[in-house]
Amino acid sequence: MITGKMDKQLNKVSHQESNGTDKIWTRDFVFILFANFFVFLGFQMTLPTIPLFVKQLGGNDQLIGFVVGIFTFSALLLRPFAGHALESKGRGFVYLLGLSIFVVSIGSYAFAMSILFLFVMRVVQGVGWGFSTTASGTIATDLIPAKRRGEGMGYFGLSGNIAMAFGPSLGLGLTSMLSFTSFFFICAGCGLAALILSSRITYKKVEQKPKKKADEKFDFYEKTALQPSLLLLFITVTFGGIATFLPLYTAEKHIAGIQWYFLLFALAVLVTRLFAGKLYDKRGHQAVVIPGALLIFAAMLLLAWLPDTAMLCLAAIFYGLGFGSVQPALQAWAIDKAPMNRKGMANATFFSFFDLGIGIGAMVFGQIAHLLGYRSIYLASSLSVFISMVLYLFLLFKNRTVKSQA
Repeated sequence: MITGKMDKQLNKVSHQESNGTDKIWTRDFVFILFANFFVFLGFQMTLPTIPLFVKQLGGNDQLIGFVVGIFTFSALLLRPFAGHALESKGRGFVYLLGLSIFVVSIGSYAFAMSILFLFVMRVVQGVGWGFSTTASGTIATDLIPAKRRGEGMGYFGLSGNIAMAFGPSLGLGLTSMLSFTSFFFICAGCGLAALILSSRITYKKVEQKPKKKADEKFDFYEKTALQPSLLLLFITVTFGGIATFLPLYTAEKHIAGIQWYFLLFALAVLVTRLFAGKLYDKRGHQAVVIPGALLIFAAMLLLAWLPDTAMLCLAAIFYGLGFGSVQPALQAWAIDKAPMNRKGMANATFFSFFDLGIGIGAMVFGQIAHLLGYRSIYLASSLSVFISMVLYLFLLFKNRTVKSQA
């Protein structure tokens, strides 16, 4: 009933905008925004709480890193298949299948009595996550006018980033009041809401073209998306360290305000989305990537220092402004360079590196935390961001040299 009323209201918006070819806010775009928000919310609520759950089941920091990281690696392996399925089976099939797997897997955590069972179901959840997030980015790309892709992807990314910001603090709050069984059912309910909303979308039909022999070879990435995706990997490594170990780090240092960290991060991302996408459309990624990366670098150094709650909050603001700028700019860059029939694979490549960064961060930082302590995680994260900035400048110089010689 709720979606029916929403559908009628959004139809009016869609008809009002149908005369313009550069309109972003259509009925289907709003549906994909809300669906993306709910699935990210269900996922993000588990990020800081899964480590606590593993601790409750008897695990240590090393096991926490593996349980968190294996999820992203299973998603990584499935994304190339999702990218091909988007072009052969259609957007709706891949998206609805991925969301269904996500709902079932995350709901199964409520029945987990051992780390082994949790580990296995994290692999299954990664399959659903890999399919659904690859599809959602491609669906959003289909719906956004090419001339406003940076702005549109900024709005689309905002739905996931707000969930990324509010989800962890909401998850921590719920687990302090409820049992893990009830909590995981709530997370599954968020995925179910995304599934219902996604069923209301009118998906772009995939045009089946005669296949050439060169097209029959199965590939695992879109080469035009590799540069921005590689840069993203070094950035998302930092998120693996924050989402997985920051609650444990602040508890060890007896610093209050972890919920404020995620709230301020959310507000900073929200502010950034209002201008970063438009800045990308007007001036390109050169105006966004380095300033955003510098803010993330500063945030990591503040977390490594972390004397009190004030510095925790300042780090949250810096990280939100930086991540909110860099992530949509790199995604728009990855999509813009890809041929029309390879947009799905470009999104698959981009999110594969996104997953790989978080997975590497969770697993490697789990070992670092075990051997050197939590502070070392954020020193290592700052080094990763520095590498990303150096690599970006190198690629920028290389690309300009190639253009001048052409």
